[in-house]
Amino acid sequence: MQTFQHYIDGAFHDAPSSFESLDPATGQPWARMPEARADEVNAAVAAARRAFHGAEWAGLTASQRGKLLLRLADLVEQNARLLAEIETRDTGKIIRETSAQIAYVAEYYRYYAGLADKIEGAHLPIDKPDMEVWLRREPVGVVAAVVPWNSQLFLSAVKIGPALAAGCTVVLKASEDGPAPMLEFARIFDQAGFPPGVLNVITGFGPECGAVLTRHPEVDHVAFTGGPTAGRQIVRNSAENLASTSLELGGKSPFIVFEDADIDSAVNAQVSGIFAATGQSCVAGSRLLVQNSIRETFLGRLRDKAEQIVIGSPADMATEVGPLCTARQRDTAVRLCELSVTQGARLVTGGRAIDGDGHYFPPTILDCTEAPTAACLTEEFFAPVLSAQGFDTETEALALANDTAYGLASGVFTRDLTRAHRMIRGIRAGVVWVNTYRAVSPMAPFGGHGLSGHGREGGLAAALDYTRIKTVWLRTSDAPIPDPFIMR
Repeated sequence: MQTFQHYIDGAFHDAPSSFESLDPATGQPWARMPEARADEVNAAVAAARRAFHGAEWAGLTASQRGKLLLRLADLVEQNARLLAEIETRDTGKIIRETSAQIAYVAEYYRYYAGLADKIEGAHLPIDKPDMEVWLRREPVGVVAAVVPWNSQLFLSAVKIGPALAAGCTVVLKASEDGPAPMLEFARIFDQAGFPPGVLNVITGFGPECGAVLTRHPEVDHVAFTGGPTAGRQIVRNSAENLASTSLELGGKSPFIVFEDADIDSAVNAQVSGIFAATGQSCVAGSRLLVQNSIRETFLGRLRDKAEQIVIGSPADMATEVGPLCTARQRDTAVRLCELSVTQGARLVTGGRAIDGDGHYFPPTILDCTEAPTAACLTEEFFAPVLSAQGFDTETEALALANDTAYGLASGVFTRDLTRAHRMIRGIRAGVVWVNTYRAVSPMAPFGGHGLSGHGREGGLAAALDYTRIKTVWLRTSDAPIPDPFIMR
């Protein structure tokens, strides 16, 4: 089996213990991964701290940091095919998606390369005539970046890119489920010319690795993508070091279709929104809200599309839906579908695990119009499962859209511009897509609230999250400062 190593302080290291990583397409082990525990975490954080204060990194100008990020972007682009193949092998994400996504990841590093020397402070028009006061934005320090296995090269780029642009250093913990792409990324990063310790890449399990990292006294900021349960634990851990946090915790995003929408466009967007990435996306449009006047027609069109989707090997360019990353996800999808049906949901298509090797689960649609309390409407599956509800009025659609503890993404399909603006104002979500879905750009921040977390990734907002403000006071008068104990 292929063997991977940790990347700490500019060198590659074996760990005292390791674990097998399974190929989701077969369910069989294909590689050995190093298992970080406290010693490896401490070494990685110490390396990041030394690099943060060291002249090789701290002495660089912002423009020089930007040039290093440009070099990294070029290397990512040059190695996109290799990274895509490894991600497909280790996570089951289909090759047609990993190839396209990783090629675009390079654009995120280019964006933050250009932003590095544009993180500006400010001059304050202070109310004291003998003072000049200005604000400096300085790097927050050592960042613990914790990423899940899905879209991990993208989800790490929106942390590593802005953190390095701001002048921070990073310890990245890759998920124990499918960490190979990030460990391979470390080899590519090593070629870019960054000083040792600026980025360290490790993997391991929660209590022995993730918990040690996120509560470490030398960590200043924790950037985490994952689920609400783990997010809550991150916040508890950060109480130990008082690190700032940015949390992207997934969602149960509404996809709203009005009767005046372009039906062909909405159907295609819904297919992409829930079945792309085999449903393993934090912004998956997993709650379809469709106006009752077109509900049966729309569900019929979706069913036909879903049943024509090509399910197969993730390494085959013809495959449209591959396996789920873990057997745990597949079993959860089966359990929640069965529970929802007992609660009154109507199974339109799918709903049962596919026999044979691998963690395969088919595109599934549940009509919950008559089952408003079904579990599938509130639980995040992380699988290709769509839960549908009908509505009659705009007011009802908005109420259903906001009937969730999450607040990450949403979609609205309508030709009525004024209605679109009303929905934009009314939907409680960090992202609203109108007549499109899953569009992203390095320039556009994304993030949510509620159980979807806080903070933003992407855009200038993300870079500012990796800085702290220093206020500088400079007295301009040559007159002696009066004795404060002499009253005049």
